[in-house]
Amino acid sequence: MKIIVPMAGRGSRLRPHTLTIPKPLVPIAGKPIVQRLVEDITKVCGETIDEIAFIIGDFGEQVEKDLVAVAESLGAKGSIYYQEEALGTAHAILCAKDSLEGNVVVAFADTLFRADFTLNSDAEGIIWVSQIDDPSAFGVVKLNEENIITDFVEKPTEFVSDLAIIGIYYFKDGSYLKDELQYLIDNNITDKGEYQLTDALENMKKKGTKFAPGEVNEWLDCGNYKATVYTNQRVLEFIKNEDIVDGSLKTEHSVIIEPCFIGKNVEIKNSIIGPHVSVGENTVIKNSVISNSIIQTNTFINSSNFKNSMVGNHANIKGKVKEYSIGDYNEID
Repeated sequence: MKIIVPMAGRGSRLRPHTLTIPKPLVPIAGKPIVQRLVEDITKVCGETIDEIAFIIGDFGEQVEKDLVAVAESLGAKGSIYYQEEALGTAHAILCAKDSLEGNVVVAFADTLFRADFTLNSDAEGIIWVSQIDDPSAFGVVKLNEENIITDFVEKPTEFVSDLAIIGIYYFKDGSYLKDELQYLIDNNITDKGEYQLTDALENMKKKGTKFAPGEVNEWLDCGNYKATVYTNQRVLEFIKNEDIVDGSLKTEHSVIIEPCFIGKNVEIKNSIIGPHVSVGENTVIKNSVISNSIIQTNTFINSSNFKNSMVGNHANIKGKVKEYSIGDYNEID
């Protein structure tokens, strides 16, 4: 089994946090979004992952090393491919054409999920969906009485289905997918100037491929900072029984209300932290009350009271702002 992860976009809706790192590397409960994503996919696949291929932009050598390390931590080969132009989802996946063979999961790295099923690798194709209240902003699928997908509908203006496509797909034959993606490129089949995966899926369906839905229990978005903070909260709830407070934590006259993630070499003095707070390594917090927030690495916080916030790396904060989203190297006094 292989996992293909298109992640070349910078994530403009999550700025300023994505000005210095790509969105899939933003930490959720102490791990990058993309790492949690591939770990969760590995669990539901129920079989060995041989390779994880990441399609990226010009993110730099360190990011590439970090991604390869994520794959290797799961016992898989890590491969790096590049998408130099934003030409659509089909184009992005095809950038990893050398890895499109055999059983393949394609997962776009801006979402997390919870599921209690094991992927059926004998299925021709699986499209993971989530039941939502308002499907008008998403691509949705329609099913027949045999629970097979009959239609893909992009952002329906009238109700046709409440099963939204979450951006994770399984293909039994990666080479077949590669051929269908290449067909779009060779024949310049685009939608608003971009090559779209849904066009390839439609062609495959017309040729007889049967796509089944893979329904998840919970779909967690990381599109903007408020959604990311909420996702951090939910993930902390999922992993609260794990050891997520590092033993190097130094506390003085402080209370930590679980669940919280605390990284290495963190100091907390005269403060109340939690619930649902993630604190990156080498951060110092004094005289503060913080809840439901993400604080990244090497940050100093003093005399602050905030919640529902997201703070970048190397930030310096002093003051009683109630909510904020600030990027790396910012100072508030």
